[in-house]
Amino acid sequence: MDMIITFPGGKKVDATYNGVTVHTDQPVSVGGDASAATPFDTFLASIGTCAGIYVSSFCKQRGIDTDGIRLVQRMNWNALERRINQIEIDIQVPPDFPEQYKEAVIRSADLCAVKKHLHHPPEFLIKTSVGN
Repeated sequence: MDMIITFPGGKKVDATYNGVTVHTDQPVSVGGDASAATPFDTFLASIGTCAGIYVSSFCKQRGIDTDGIRLVQRMNWNALERRINQIEIDIQVPPDFPEQYKEAVIRSADLCAVKKHLHHPPEFLIKTSVGN
């Protein structure tokens, strides 16, 4: 499972995995072109989009239309710790969303693999080697 990280120029950094390239950049204020999300913004988006996949699958399996459903992810920035210390995901459903599925759709979002990895983070090994 190799992900290849490359540097296409400026403050851009790309990650290619499974034939898909994720582009990142930095804001203009720190020398980037703001042509793509920052790596940290991409990380945050991976949490909400992962939960969204589970919500979407839950609804589709039950024949529930996802039009009118959206997830709003709120991040609480702790200035003292200089990090986000809480993430809230609000699954907003339309008025006709079946009442009996409201708790179940929360449980489905809770299955997000990204969130699970945050609860049990992998070990990081960083090294150098001579490439091709």
